[in-house]
Amino acid sequence: MNKTETIRDFYQIKVNSIPDNLDKEIGHFNVFKLEDFLPQYSREIPYSRKDFFKISLIIGKNRANYADKTIEIDKQAILFANPQIPYNWEYLGEEQSGYFCVFTEAFFNQFGKIKDYPVFKPGGNPIYFLSDEDLVRVKGIFLRIMDEIKTDYLYKYDLIRALVIELIHTAQKMQPATVVQSNHNAHTRISAIFLELLERQFPIESLQQQVNFRAPVDYANQLSLHVNYLNRVIKETTGKTTSQVIGERIAQEAKTLLKHSDWNIAEIGYSLGFEEPPHFINFFKKYTQISPKSFRAAQVV
Repeated sequence: MNKTETIRDFYQIKVNSIPDNLDKEIGHFNVFKLEDFLPQYSREIPYSRKDFFKISLIIGKNRANYADKTIEIDKQAILFANPQIPYNWEYLGEEQSGYFCVFTEAFFNQFGKIKDYPVFKPGGNPIYFLSDEDLVRVKGIFLRIMDEIKTDYLYKYDLIRALVIELIHTAQKMQPATVVQSNHNAHTRISAIFLELLERQFPIESLQQQVNFRAPVDYANQLSLHVNYLNRVIKETTGKTTSQVIGERIAQEAKTLLKHSDWNIAEIGYSLGFEEPPHFINFFKKYTQISPKSFRAAQVV
């Protein structure tokens, strides 16, 4: 599984420099020309997940693979990428241009929850085709952002937030891009993204961290799929039920925490999504045939 790309990774790997204020900011925002990054990319960018949001204006012939969908872009489109779901991008034409901005969720915290906008909802359609008229408007917003970020205006980031919101509303008033084909390996892709969603919840490193997705329906909702369909896909690709895959991974993390942490049983259970210790104990016994207490005791013998 690929490591989640952090905002720091983005600057280290793709920009080759880290802003001095990156770790001092409550939230972070920046904007770039796409052409400055194209030489780094091969014809196909592998699936990746990030811990930041990204809005991209893509001008050129491309193909996007997202969950079980494949979308062909012949001319130009705007893409809204959230940290929840990885996606895959293929450049199909030589002529590529555009702009993109990256920002953390904290950049918008005092102005509302950016992830609640439909364009960033997991399971939604994050790609919107642009007419030539739409392109002029969207490109104009990006150019205003690029101009504004260079100024020393005291409230420039308030203005930039407003421009980003304008981008979001401009897209949401459009019809989202339609799926032009169902990829031949859609089941493999759904399974891979399901496993990414499961795996990204681990490792549990603090008592403030908690597993949020424990039931198959939680993952189905994130992928905008019916839970029965997700169950069929996971059974087909892994040979196990969705519940088995989830349970085995949680049990694996439970054993790690019992072995390597000094947290008590209730704390470990809570971090893994169990509100009551007996529920965690019964779960652990189901997958290991031993109680958490006995398992921990066996590690120190």
